[in-house]
Amino acid sequence: MTVTDIGMVVMIVIALLFAVFDEFIVDYALRGKTRLRVPLRRQGRLDGLIFILLLLILLYKNITTGGTVVTSTLILILGLMVVYLAYIRRPRMLFKTEGFFYGNVFIRYSRIKNMNLSEDGYLVIDLEKRRLLIQVNKLDDLENIYHFLMELQ
Repeated sequence: MTVTDIGMVVMIVIALLFAVFDEFIVDYALRGKTRLRVPLRRQGRLDGLIFILLLLILLYKNITTGGTVVTSTLILILGLMVVYLAYIRRPRMLFKTEGFFYGNVFIRYSRIKNMNLSEDGYLVIDLEKRRLLIQVNKLDDLENIYHFLMELQ
């Protein structure tokens, strides 16, 4: 195996670990039971498409120059992982008893200083030093979040 192959194996393993962590561990094992699950709008589709196109160029170059089958296979597997992470996996916000997961970061409810709803349908959550702009798929989900947070108080 070349250094490139080892690098691709490392990236595939990291992507697999992230997919398992995001899909199963955060939802079921971290910080208690999930009380509310809200799907969010996807972002970064264009970035995923560009990365897939770059991988296709690498695959073409590897095949035409007589590269190894292992490298071609690793490029294809990495491409499948990118397709899963960019297009199949659904980003979501998970509300637990003590706080919520947004962008795979746990934020306690006590850190929330202010919440607003913008004109374009963003839920704006002000923390101590940071502002979260949360864009949900359906505006009804904003009402569900509001009712859930009011139930906690």
